Amino acid sequence: MHKTERPLLPTSFGERLLKTFASSGQLCVGMDPSVEQLKKWGLPESAAGAEKFCIQMIDNCVGEIGLLKPQVSFFEQFGSEGFAALERLLVRASEAGFIVIADAKRGDIGTTMDGYARAWLSTEGPFVADAVTFSPYLGAESLDPTIAFASRNSKGVFILAATSNPEGKVLQSSVSENQRSVASNVASYAAGFNKESMGSVGLVIGAQANLIDMAIDPKKLIHTPILAPGFGTQGAKLSNARSIFGDLADVTIYSVSRSVAGESSVGLRERVQIAKAELEIGLSR
Repeated sequence: MHKTERPLLPTSFGERLLKTFASSGQLCVGMDPSVEQLKKWGLPESAAGAEKFCIQMIDNCVGEIGLLKPQVSFFEQFGSEGFAALERLLVRASEAGFIVIADAKRGDIGTTMDGYARAWLSTEGPFVADAVTFSPYLGAESLDPTIAFASRNSKGVFILAATSNPEGKVLQSSVSENQRSVASNVASYAAGFNKESMGSVGLVIGAQANLIDMAIDPKKLIHTPILAPGFGTQGAKLSNARSIFGDLADVTIYSVSRSVAGESSVGLRERVQIAKAELEIGLSR
């Protein structure tokens, strides 16, 4: 692909996130062009179909919200053509003014992790994203170089902590040698980077996660951005946002995907507006 002129990022990811919250709210729309979703929309099961789906998602979110979250696996399934489509879509979303969180869930050590960082967190890399999701399960501290790299490039990192899938609870609630749950240790690790205002090292905490069971203290995470899947089709209601996240409600990004994508592109903007209004109600309670 031709080299794209990148906008300068003079502020930290956390600072940009706060500004987006103030101007556009805390709703994030996921771009998930799964084969099933493409079938619903009558689109080809190909990179071209995924790109067409996401173009409509981006264009119908302009002026409504400020956060988008493409699920990388749904582009990877189409190989090099899928990744090329993703590159173009990331540029489109960035140029439209969105904060883009690439849901890639990368995680490794050493030079392998350096490669992921250069791909996703460099201002010169192929993928234009403001933040990326990472897995800490090779040891949270294995992310130290990645977080340092992200910080130098004014990018953000979201670390999986207490996810919304039921299978995750066995591992994430397990107690480590320091008598704290794995999720609690991950949360403390992330919080250590965020000393004031909104930090740039966030956590993925699903709407279905029980913070008490995980021994996660919300009061220690008030400067840590939270990426929260699990709303809409997965069961949690945006109208219950504050009751679900309590002290963390105002630092949380509320993500919806399938419930907004719907059965077709018809009414897409209206579904985004409905979700945004529901979240506003949930945060006002």
